Amino acid sequence: MKAGHLEILVEEPSMEAFLAEMLPRLLAGRATYTIHAHQGKSDLLKKLGDRLRAYAKWLPESSRIVVVIDRDNSDCFALKEKMEQLAKEANLLTRKTSANGNWRVVNRLAIEELEAWFFGEWKAVCTSFPKVSSTIPAQAPYRNPDAVTGGTWEALERVLGNAGYFPGGLRKLELAVAIGKHFDPMSATSPSFLTFRDALVESVS
Repeated sequence: MKAGHLEILVEEPSMEAFLAEMLPRLLAGRATYTIHAHQGKSDLLKKLGDRLRAYAKWLPESSRIVVVIDRDNSDCFALKEKMEQLAKEANLLTRKTSANGNWRVVNRLAIEELEAWFFGEWKAVCTSFPKVSSTIPAQAPYRNPDAVTGGTWEALERVLGNAGYFPGGLRKLELAVAIGKHFDPMSATSPSFLTFRDALVESVS
């Protein structure tokens, strides 16, 4: 069933700000959406079960729920299984468990965090911050956006700082808005972003 509305649960305001800028281009008016930001991963996971049970009681069949959490240093499999279990306990089919595509919930991880998605769409970063080198993705530490070592947030802060931006430290919300305005979801290369993008496109197609 094609979704007419998406309820999107994210862990922090920077992801909310990024999606608010990017989603209109990705969804192109095919569905409405509401983004709900939380105060970090632990807050979202703590509230997720109750929120899913509430959705199960009132959310129309034409709506779907998208949960996006940063992996950070968590075990990818264990974190995903925890999210899947919470949906199961709420009697909501997930994309992983649905055999006919009629799912209600899709769980997605940003690996390891939102900033990896930015490394995977470097043109948007360069458009937002023109003094940044366009050759960053060709350098060995950044070729796989989801495998940047030492923390993608720290790596992006370092790259932007070397170009003269954010001398007082990276301001994540400002960064998310700036890059989100130019982020091309069809040109992105982060594998975790692609799984997120494809699930949304599938849900509204």
